[in-house]
Amino acid sequence: MTTLSPENSLSARWSASFILVKRKPPIDKTEWDAFFDENGLLAKSRDSICVNILERGLHPFVRTEAWKFLTGYYSWQSSQDERLTVDSARRKNYEALCEMYEKIQPLLENLHRNFMETRKNIAYDIQKLHDKDHLGNVLIDKKRLEKILLLSYVCNTQAEYQQGFHEMVMLFQLMVEHDHETFWLFQFFLQKMEHSCVINIGVGKNLDMLNDLIDFLDPVFAEHLRGKGAGTVRSLFPWFCFCFQRAFKSFEDVWRLWEVLLTGKPCRNFQVLVAYSMLQMVREQVLQESMTRDDIILACNNLIDLDADVLISAACLIYAELIQRGLLPPQGDCTARGHGPRPWFPVSLPVDQAQD
Repeated sequence: MTTLSPENSLSARWSASFILVKRKPPIDKTEWDAFFDENGLLAKSRDSICVNILERGLHPFVRTEAWKFLTGYYSWQSSQDERLTVDSARRKNYEALCEMYEKIQPLLENLHRNFMETRKNIAYDIQKLHDKDHLGNVLIDKKRLEKILLLSYVCNTQAEYQQGFHEMVMLFQLMVEHDHETFWLFQFFLQKMEHSCVINIGVGKNLDMLNDLIDFLDPVFAEHLRGKGAGTVRSLFPWFCFCFQRAFKSFEDVWRLWEVLLTGKPCRNFQVLVAYSMLQMVREQVLQESMTRDDIILACNNLIDLDADVLISAACLIYAELIQRGLLPPQGDCTARGHGPRPWFPVSLPVDQAQD
């Protein structure tokens, strides 16, 4: 692939991404089952499975089980019997947490102002959710959703409730059948994504990385944005807080991007490359028109109905460009760490960093 420079036209870059987006069919149930032996133990490397998920995605019939591995709900080293035990334990633990919450709820209501305020915010956010499809069929149970969010808030000391969590939990509720699965998948998802989507842990760092990436790959655009105010890029924090979910045309597209982020492929902090690719969509408009800072933010917020595969392909092109410029070790080359020039961008470990 020819190295892309900041001067390359946006249309050329996106034409390439459309070519890359022509992928093989997603991993279906038959292929997924073939990844495991007769005892349910993994017979294929986790790394190769994750690369396949990046390149092809998951069929809806596979997603529920696959996400339990990707989030850490199940260990990749577990057998089928061990996973049955884990699921039973998760259900019992969830029920115990619900009982605990019922007991301490009066105390929380009387002594903790933050609890009352958070409960009010959760109820308000959930009320705004569209709980029916275009045919009028009910998609979600708002009461169950509220219970899970409140329990998550009470149990989670690091990732306090923030706007957008209600939409995340809704997507998990649509994916799985039981409340304990929804609750634990959300908890593990937050742990995996806390350095990108949780405000008080990682969003600021992601915005700093995005700023640095724009400075290096597109200095002309970077200088233009600085002229509009230092907080222009930082105003894009909803992209990270919501994990880009409001930018896509369907739930399927949201799941497609999220499962790629969960694989850790092709690199850590891939969400920053995704954000950079989205910002490039409005680049020419921003440069050619006399737009204020607020106009730029509005243009970014108007990026909706996107195709996840196109966006993933565009971000992968940026990743390839960083490698070709010698800023990252090539895919799978973990020996490059600590040798030669220090990688500039902190997505420097393309090897899988996820823990079981």
